[in-house]
Amino acid sequence: MSFVLGREGGVEVGPTGDLGRYRARDGSDGAPIHLDLDGPHAALVVGKRGYGKSYTLGVVAESLARADGVAPVVVDPMGVFDTLAADADGEPVPATVVDEPRVAPESVDPRSWCELLGLSPESGAGGLVWQAAAATASLSAMSDHVAATDAPGADRRAAANHIELADSWGVFDPDGLTASTLASSEATVVDVAGLDTAPMNAVVRGVVEALYRARIDRTIQRLPWLLVDEAHTFFDGVARSALETILTRGRAPGVSLVLATQRPSVVPEVAVSQSDLLVSHRLTSERDLDALAAAQPTYMDATLAERLPTAPGEVVVVDDATETVHAARIRERATPHGGSSPRASERSE
Repeated sequence: MSFVLGREGGVEVGPTGDLGRYRARDGSDGAPIHLDLDGPHAALVVGKRGYGKSYTLGVVAESLARADGVAPVVVDPMGVFDTLAADADGEPVPATVVDEPRVAPESVDPRSWCELLGLSPESGAGGLVWQAAAATASLSAMSDHVAATDAPGADRRAAANHIELADSWGVFDPDGLTASTLASSEATVVDVAGLDTAPMNAVVRGVVEALYRARIDRTIQRLPWLLVDEAHTFFDGVARSALETILTRGRAPGVSLVLATQRPSVVPEVAVSQSDLLVSHRLTSERDLDALAAAQPTYMDATLAERLPTAPGEVVVVDDATETVHAARIRERATPHGGSSPRASERSE
C-alpha cells in the first residue's frame, strides 16, 4: 500500500513521482511513498549541509522529467544539477542544461531595475534608468534613451555606467529564455553558478516571470514546476517579488514552486506558511527550528524538532493537503548526484 503526498487518492488518480519509502520505527524501509505531480504545489525542502537537501531536489526533478504534462525547471546556483542530463539507471531522465542563461531585460520591471543596480528611484540616475527600462526592451536602447535626455550630465553618466555594468554581466538579451523554451518535454537546468548575486537574481526573475505570465496568458500548456536550490539567495534581491507571487498566486495558473534551503530562518515567512508540503532533513540551528515551529500545523501530535531525522537521506514530511505527517527515506537518484563534497583522501598527488 503506497501513499501519495499532496493529494487525496492513490497513484491511479494522476501522475506521481517516486519519492522513496516510509521509514519504520526500527529504521527499516516500509511502503512506497509518492509525490503528487498532477496539481500545483508549493513545497519547501530544508536541511543542514550534508544531509540530502539538494539530493532530494534532484529526486523530485528526475520524477518530473519522467512525467507527462509538466515542465520542470531547475535553478542551479551551485553547478551540481548538470548530472540530470547524464545517463540514468532504468527509465531515461530527459534533461537539458542551459549553462549561459540570458533573459529579456523587460522581464525586470522599472522599479526593480533600480534595485538591481543599487540606485534609488528618486535619484537622478535612478529616475533615468527607470524611464529607460519602461520605454525600451534592450540594454543598448536603454543607453540610447538615457543619452538622448536633457538630464544633467552627471546623472546621465551615472545611469549609463550602471547600465553598462548590467551589460557586463552577460545575462540580458531581448531574445533570451522564453516560456516556450523552458516549458519543453524535458527538465531544463538553468545553471547560474559563477554569477554574482545580482545577475543571478536577474536570471531567476526573468525565468519566473516568463513562466508565470505564459500560464496566465495560456500560451503554454504544460504546468511549470520551478525548483530552486539555495533559495535563501534569491529572497534578498529582485527575484524575491516574483517568487512570492508564485507562492501566493501560483496555484490558479498551475505554477508549482519547490524551494530548497539549509537556512529556513532567512527565507521570508511566506515561504514557510504558503508551502503545502514541507520536507525536512536534519536541522540543528535553533533559529531554523523556530522558523519552522512558527508555522507548525495544529494536527501534528509532536513538535517538528522531536520528529526530525538524524541520518542523511531521512526526512519528515508535513503534508498540509492531507493534514498528515510522514517519516520517510528518500530513494536513490537514477542520475549521478553532483552535490557531494570533495575529500582530500580521494585526491592523488
